[in-house]
Amino acid sequence: MKRQTPRNAFYAQSGGVSAVINASACGVIETVRKHRGKIGRLYAGRHGIVGALTEDLIDTGKESAATVRALRHTPGGAFGSARYKLAGIDKNRAQYERLIEVFRAHDIGYFFYNGGNDSMDTAHKVSQIGAQLGYPIRCIGVPKTVDNDLAVTDCCPGFGSAAKYIAVATREAALDVLSMARTSTKVFVLEVMGRHAGWLAAAGGLAGARKGEAPHVILFPEITFDRDAFLGRVKSCVESYGYCVVVVSEGVRNADGKFLAEAGTKDAFGHAQLGGVGPVVAQMTQEAFGYKFHWAVADYLQRSARHIASKVDVEQAYAVGKAAVEFALKGKNAVMPTIVRKSSSPYRWTIGEAPLAAIANEEKKVPRNFITPDGFGITSACRRYLEPLIGGEDYPPYAHGLPRYALIKGASVPKRLRTPFVV
Repeated sequence: MKRQTPRNAFYAQSGGVSAVINASACGVIETVRKHRGKIGRLYAGRHGIVGALTEDLIDTGKESAATVRALRHTPGGAFGSARYKLAGIDKNRAQYERLIEVFRAHDIGYFFYNGGNDSMDTAHKVSQIGAQLGYPIRCIGVPKTVDNDLAVTDCCPGFGSAAKYIAVATREAALDVLSMARTSTKVFVLEVMGRHAGWLAAAGGLAGARKGEAPHVILFPEITFDRDAFLGRVKSCVESYGYCVVVVSEGVRNADGKFLAEAGTKDAFGHAQLGGVGPVVAQMTQEAFGYKFHWAVADYLQRSARHIASKVDVEQAYAVGKAAVEFALKGKNAVMPTIVRKSSSPYRWTIGEAPLAAIANEEKKVPRNFITPDGFGITSACRRYLEPLIGGEDYPPYAHGLPRYALIKGASVPKRLRTPFVV
């Protein structure tokens, strides 16, 4: 017997957000609205998967079409995100059973999870527990991470815009330091994100293409830190160019495998909490040579800088959100839309797909042939890969000198379960 009422859908944002994650949300919402006869209501989790566990849902149907359109140029996570990793099904089955309980209560048959490695793992496990409990649900991962470390996909939405910010910031800061180097600062260090993969550090390399241009040193997590080699390179650059600009990934490790900036604590996902590698390496140069230095941490600025977003990145973020819904409507389950590069010059791409099992908890690092033999720069192959991803501008609308961003109503969905869930 044919079902009379279409099933509802659930969307959640996970982990560290980005300048374009809401563009993916826009893609999901607008595509669902174009298929009202096939998908009923679209709920969003308030603060990501935590909203699903606590039955704290937002009715996206209450948002105007104009607000949804504006999400495309709004940074941050409009519905709230969370660093909350579900344990394995065998370790905490109750969490997954709770998700299914909430989904069942609200007749949710589609689960769109917008995140990185851990999120793809969660979406994969939800598809498994749904099958085990006899509850039909189609789980589609929506890729997002500024770290650019998801497997299979050519690149990750969120990365291109963060990479563009880092490349621009490196070039502009370098010109500042160059102008003062004779009598003041000799070394400038920019610390960027990247715990295990140095894609964002590599992006700093786009700032300079000719000999002597900054950055003069890039420190990658993929390359073991050698203090003597690093200091030798800094000294050589200062003597040759008058100054030295360093881009360092937060995840740089020494020969013992320990993070240079490990603080000894853990974050919500159980990863080592890093305390700041920028000042560590900057201080080394002063202790060795007496150079005056400055350092900066891009931190949240690199991932939230929507005002300088890559047009390519915005378009790809929207496209994976749109594709996620289309995949679900075609009956696909436990898959993720991927970005497939057709050519680099001219840059052409399309949407592909991959099973979540091939992506969950995998990590794509910068290949060795993208890093120069000395370990301190990017190769022409890396530049060819990176340059298209920061291409084009997609400025948000401005008012009174500031960008105008969307603010959702966030209307709550009435709860149907009596049993609360504490996270």
